[in-house]
Amino acid sequence: MSLRIRPDLATVPAYVPGKTFPGAVKLASNEIIEGPLPSVQQAIVDAVSGLNRYPDNGMVELTERLAQSLGVSTEEIQTGCGSVSLCQNMITVTSGVGDEVLFGWRSFETYPLATRIVGATPVQIPLTDELVYDLRAMAAAITDRTRLIFVCNANNPTGTVVEAEELLWFLRQVPADIPVILDEAYVEYMRPTDAQRYDAMDLRRRFPNLVVLRTFSKAYGLAGLRVGYAVADPQVIDALRRVHVPFSVSTVAQRAAIASLDAGAELLERTDTVVAERTRVRDELVALGYRVPPSQSNFVWVPLGESTADFATACVAAGVIVRPFAGDGVRVTVTDKSENDTFLDFARDWASGTDTGGASR
Repeated sequence: MSLRIRPDLATVPAYVPGKTFPGAVKLASNEIIEGPLPSVQQAIVDAVSGLNRYPDNGMVELTERLAQSLGVSTEEIQTGCGSVSLCQNMITVTSGVGDEVLFGWRSFETYPLATRIVGATPVQIPLTDELVYDLRAMAAAITDRTRLIFVCNANNPTGTVVEAEELLWFLRQVPADIPVILDEAYVEYMRPTDAQRYDAMDLRRRFPNLVVLRTFSKAYGLAGLRVGYAVADPQVIDALRRVHVPFSVSTVAQRAAIASLDAGAELLERTDTVVAERTRVRDELVALGYRVPPSQSNFVWVPLGESTADFATACVAAGVIVRPFAGDGVRVTVTDKSENDTFLDFARDWASGTDTGGASR
């Protein structure tokens, strides 16, 4: 029996999550190794007793707390099942067959997949030589079919960020009726230079078509609970609410996110530790001859070209899981010194005995 499922979906690849195996050092999924902050863990425990009831579908308290924290109105906030669900919902509310969704490449894998699911065309603009979003080329690629634009900052998987003046210039070029998503999943790890520093909420006020996406999955350690949020014009938020899957942000996720907002000092300490390790890991890789762009996230990017698959396979044999992107490079999560050293030991051995596919020997 052949069921009536859209035949075009057969050409859309499924999202492939990072893999692991018992005993491996998993550096493939940009997770933190610590659990939720202690105060957040207590909020999770307290929420368990109410799991016989449906979650608050309006996410009212969380929305109010986010609005207060960000200095915006509740009409400008929509929470979702991780920021990835909001990425997909933004594509759903803006695009269809014959439309185009524009973004840099390589970037977050969900962008082209979700675009193809709705029948729209992904338009992938190569990154600059410095592996940063090429906003000049993206502006030139806007057509009358463009319905949505993504700027992933810091970019996943390269960890690079655009300069503030370039971002401002780009936003001025985009027609006012085309939403631009500034995807800031790693914003808590950003320690921008003066040239990179901008205020996303200020930009949101200046450009009504700007949508800012953030998540509790990364720095807050809530990847397993799935909660993110969008900050946007009320017109955009209204559309997102219409396609929101009911009750998809669980009670536990909402309580944990609220508690996380009260734990800013603890969060800063955690992210500072990762940032320090990020600098050390990159410096050591560069010293070994690898090309590693400066990162503003909790991972580093190692361009390896055609050596990518061999490097990742050998890495697994050494007990370390990284995220390979065939023909391009590997993304390596930065965690604690012990796990990072395990990866660096492998990278040192590889560099001394094998062509690094992008390293200067």
